[in-house]
Amino acid sequence: MRAQALAYHRYPRPGKVEIVPTKPFYTPHDLSLAYSPGVAFPCLEIAADADNVYRYTGRGNTVAVISNGTAVLGLGNIGALASKPVMEGKALLFKIFAGIDACDIEIDETDPARFVDIVRSIAPTFGGINLEDIKAPECFEIEAGLAGHCGIPVMHDDQHGTAVIVGAALINALQVQGKSIGSVRLVVNGAGAAATACTRLMIALGIRRDNVVMCDSKGVITTSRHNLTPQKAEFATTRTDVVTLVDAVRDADVFVGLSVADVLTPEMLASMAPRPVVFALANPDPEIARDKALTVRGDLVYATGRSDYPNQINNVLGFPYIFRAALDCRASVINEAMKMAAAHAIAALAREPVSRQVKELYPDEKLDFGPEYILPKPFDRRLLSVVSPAVVKAAVDSGVSRRPVDDLDRYGRSLRRYVADTDKALRAFLVSSVKLSS
Repeated sequence: MRAQALAYHRYPRPGKVEIVPTKPFYTPHDLSLAYSPGVAFPCLEIAADADNVYRYTGRGNTVAVISNGTAVLGLGNIGALASKPVMEGKALLFKIFAGIDACDIEIDETDPARFVDIVRSIAPTFGGINLEDIKAPECFEIEAGLAGHCGIPVMHDDQHGTAVIVGAALINALQVQGKSIGSVRLVVNGAGAAATACTRLMIALGIRRDNVVMCDSKGVITTSRHNLTPQKAEFATTRTDVVTLVDAVRDADVFVGLSVADVLTPEMLASMAPRPVVFALANPDPEIARDKALTVRGDLVYATGRSDYPNQINNVLGFPYIFRAALDCRASVINEAMKMAAAHAIAALAREPVSRQVKELYPDEKLDFGPEYILPKPFDRRLLSVVSPAVVKAAVDSGVSRRPVDDLDRYGRSLRRYVADTDKALRAFLVSSVKLSS
């Protein structure tokens, strides 16, 4: 795997993305329009009306993927430079799944205030900002310093992208298990950025605040503990009968782990309520291994962050389509209403029959709605035309859209045409590549 991955990134040329011209450049006249003197005319139009930047430049289809490399995947604080392959990969996903031009930007700065100043200063270049792999608690300060202050949507995907997919998975897992979201007891193990965002969204989706217990490395976060961060204090429980994770999971309906490997023991899982839901999202090794969990509880719905198991909690199911929608309606922010709309749309798609093309890509998996299929697959091309219109509607309804999309059906059809056209072009490219190599 290591050799394959290194070769993939190195050949036939280093990196995963490139810049391609969108206008003719074949004649001297083309160049006079692209640059001097013709370029002066759109400059003057933008100087007269800032909104013209969306008419004459690519800002409206450009997202910055920004990191300082302090919390990269499971690798930790490896620094801005070493994070670049991940940010390039994120840019690739934006392009292939939603047609968004994304630029990776690695900033060698760990001071939150200075980081915010740097990003604010370059924000006019972009239509949206995707923050990535920034450690807690600094990520909270950074996002707060940017969201709503740059005039463009800003989202820390490790927090909110994860939350959207966890929310979608929870909606469907509870439906499979025959449980009401308003009555289930939830245990969240982990209190970092993703855990905080996931818990907030799950509460927004209907879980009762007093049915939530959050744990960190010291045990249950309670109101009796001192020196809690604001994020931990937000979810501190008043219960006095729970001190450890063992106490917390007893009779719980849902366990969401965003922590470390093997922390949920078989004995703890056995003590959970009938028909439990376990999202073991520590990577690469989950809080409890899938085979071990299913041996203990045959009535379990289990999800993980790994691609080699069913029910992968994968952010790519959400962030490309959320940003596609935010760009298309020129949302000023990405708010809770938009995230909840995305979660519901993703969940609804998983309950629909799967296309033959998707089944061919995953021949060894059972892709019928149920315990082993609660989320769509990343290559389900319907995601764009299902999720983005739902997010646009939420943006319009919540008053953050600055370019309302009046006809959502037409918007959805345009996205389906885009998918069909790009898939057709890809098939033609693959056929030509095979012919050239034979």
